[in-house]
Order: sequence, then structure tokens, then C-alpha cells
Amino acid sequence: MTMEPGRRVRTAALTLAVALAAAGCARTEQTAAAPSAGDTQGQQVVQTPAGDAGPTCTLDRFGGQKFDLKTATVGFSQSEKEANPFRIAETKSIKDEAGRLGIGKLRVTNAQSQFSKQITDVQQLIAQGARLLVIAPLNSDGWEPVLQQAAAKKIPIITVDRKINAKACGDYLTFIGSDFYQQGKRAADQMIKALGGKGKVAILLGAPGNNVTTERTNGFKEQIQKQAPGIEISFEQTGEFAREKGQQVTEQLIQSNPDINGIYAENDEMALGAVTALKGAGKEPGNIKIVSVDGTRSAVQGIIDGWLYSVIESNPRFGPLAFETAQKFLDGQPIPDKVVISDREYAEDTAKAGLDEAY
Repeated sequence: MTMEPGRRVRTAALTLAVALAAAGCARTEQTAAAPSAGDTQGQQVVQTPAGDAGPTCTLDRFGGQKFDLKTATVGFSQSEKEANPFRIAETKSIKDEAGRLGIGKLRVTNAQSQFSKQITDVQQLIAQGARLLVIAPLNSDGWEPVLQQAAAKKIPIITVDRKINAKACGDYLTFIGSDFYQQGKRAADQMIKALGGKGKVAILLGAPGNNVTTERTNGFKEQIQKQAPGIEISFEQTGEFAREKGQQVTEQLIQSNPDINGIYAENDEMALGAVTALKGAGKEPGNIKIVSVDGTRSAVQGIIDGWLYSVIESNPRFGPLAFETAQKFLDGQPIPDKVVISDREYAEDTAKAGLDEAY
């Protein structure tokens, strides 16, 4: 069977990583270089690992039993309402890949942004006989009931896009997602460039209680402090990763901090809400520089239209890599406890060319 270029890149990278791990040369984290515009049709890319040796997980070490993915029940737990393009693309990627592979039965749940419901959802997936769980966690803490039940049945759990605070290759198998701290640093670099290293910046924080918000905030602040002491972070408030909340917070921001020069939104939905607020306040495109994280089509279009300065991608298309990782694990190959994917960057000079790659 002929493989598309993106799949050959991913497969070759993960195969080499596994070979290095078996030789004791892999580190805990696989990292990926940012792809160029048009690379792999928006799919995720994993680069070969480097650095110090670290633990990997095998089926024997995990204590699980091999099974056939094509005849097994697989559960996918989505965390948030699918009004957010990131969540829509994420769920679609899981469903599409399961269909392409001929997975026996894929059960999909949506917690509707309620953590207690997500715990119940996953417990029900376990009760329904799921042999593999792919979870997009709403929060990083509070997963003990699920982890205990999954461990008792030796069910491997792959978390995507957010981490859980637990032990890899024990409580769960591995995490697949972006380097959120680096996303924050890259956003800071763009803000420094936009403001020439001076000015006042507001942060629209993501939802509390998960590692994405924490790491994107820390990466941004530490890079600003280190590289641009002339930039003051004068306002920060949660927009809960929601467009409406981002708009409300920005409306308050304009009133309380009329001299603000830049806004760092920790996802595109909040950034687009900020744009609505700025338009309502009579601002012109570019009056306040906005840098955000995600890579949605609407946000990239916002760069073209002049309202956003830059967008750091956070790639939601986890389906191919999640199932590929699961299959390699079931085949007895070692899997790192953290698979970090590549993320591109959109700016004025690349937005038009990259618009079709956005989701």
C-alpha cells in the first residue's frame, strides 16, 4: 500500500525513536521540529529523540495483554463542548483515523466542559469493555478513580493535548501533545517583535486547573522577563478558553487599562473574542497587537485582516499518531512517556500561504 508523505514522515520518525529506545538511547521525551507551510497536510510530525536516556514503556512492563485494535472497543473521551474549532478537529481526527483503520468499535463521549461528567464518561467506557482509552483531559488533577479502575483491568490510557498528574507507564501509558511552555516562549518572542521590546501587555489566561494554562503562562512570562524587561505585564485574567469570555474580559481591560499595547491570548477563541471587543470600542486593526495560540482558520484569517499579529499553532489532529502509538505498544515496542509534536507559526508573511493548513 502506498503511504501519503505525512504518514511516511511520522512512521519513520516513531520507528527510529523506538529503535533508539530499545538500544537504551531514547530519552523520555520525543520532540519535533516545526514543519514548513504545507507540510504533511496539517498532520502531526514527530522528530527523532535526542539527549539523555530515559524510561520507556513496553507491553510487558505495563503488565497488559496484547489485543487486536481492529476487533477491540476503543473509548475516546472529549473534554469540552465542540463549539471550539480545536475540539471539532480533534474529535474528527480520532473518528476519521479509527474509520480508516477499521477499528472494531469506537465509543466517543463529550464531557461538555464538566469534569465530573468526564470522570463518569470514562468510567462508563471502562464498564462497556474499552480495551484502549484515548482521553483529552479537562483538568490535570482528580483522575484517581479512573486510573485505579483502568489499572485493575490493565487498560492503556493515552492522553492527548493535556497532561494528567500521574505516573506514565503505570497510571497511564503516555501523553501526546505540544510543548506548551515553548508555545508560551514563542508567543512572547512574537510579542517582543510586535512591540519593539517596550509596552504594556495583558494576558487572557486559559482555564485554570490544567497544565496547558500553567505552562503557556510561565513560558510567556519568563521569556518576557528575560528578553524584554521593557515590557510590563499589567493585566491578567482568565478567559476560560472561551470566545465570549475573552470578549468580556477584553471589554473590562479596555476600560481599566486604556493604554494597553498588546494582548497575549492563550487560545484563538479568546483572541477572536478580544477582536470583537476591540471592534466594539472603535479600535482599528493593529492598534493593539494580539498574539495567540492554536492555529484555527479564523485566527489565521485574522492575521490577514490585520487584527492579529501572530498565531502559534497547537495541532489537534491526534488520530493518526494516537493509534500508531497504541499499535506499536501492542506490538511490544517501547513507547516514550511523552511524545511532543511539532507546531508551526503563522505571521503576516506566512498567513495566506498557511491558511489552508489551519483547522
